[in-house]
Amino acid sequence: MNIKKIKVNKLKPNPDNPRYINKDKYNKLKKSIKEFPKMLRMRPIIVDENYVVLGGNMRLKALKELGIEETYYLQESDLKEKEKEEFIIKDNVGYGDWAWIILTDKWDVKKLDDWGVKVPTIKNTELLSGLKYEPLYYEPKNEPNISLKDCINFTKYEKKIEALNEYSLTEEQKEILKIFAYRFIKIDFESVANYYYFNANEEEKKAMERLRLVLTDNGVNGFIEDDLIKILGFTDVEFKNK
Repeated sequence: MNIKKIKVNKLKPNPDNPRYINKDKYNKLKKSIKEFPKMLRMRPIIVDENYVVLGGNMRLKALKELGIEETYYLQESDLKEKEKEEFIIKDNVGYGDWAWIILTDKWDVKKLDDWGVKVPTIKNTELLSGLKYEPLYYEPKNEPNISLKDCINFTKYEKKIEALNEYSLTEEQKEILKIFAYRFIKIDFESVANYYYFNANEEEKKAMERLRLVLTDNGVNGFIEDDLIKILGFTDVEFKNK
């Protein structure tokens, strides 16, 4: 084996890594790397011809967090795509921390079984039909006595703005800092929903939907517009002009 050293930032994590990173195991790995760095040479990270990690994604993440700039790697450039897929799975079989959605979306379940991964299945599907669930959409029960202005609390924001007078700042600096302080404006979204449901006129409703202050099911003119851009084929310019 021709094991070499490489800059950590040249290695590319596998976007389809099917292993779920278990927090406890991950912290133990970081501790192990700090206490026994020679392990990195004895178990190098395996990469393909493009330096995409086939085995060692969790180690790569740990190395970056620990600020380690170089590590050992072994490049397997002659692997075919199917061989890469098999290696990725078999390299992780002993850990069992699978990201099932990624795993079953990309890999064939029968092959996974042959390689030692038992994909869980729901046997008692009839139980699913009896599940109870709450509606997704919020429907207020009692009409409130509320105005649009009542949905916002400026108390903390105003205190922050007042505090700016304690410093020697230009007017331009103050105006910029006021913008930063907007995050201290508190919005009561339950009150917003109540106002939208009971009190808002049609123009207010359209404006509130456009600002995504409420969840609606009005297609591209409502809350889910971003999710439909690709489906409907809008360009960025066309979408911004909607």
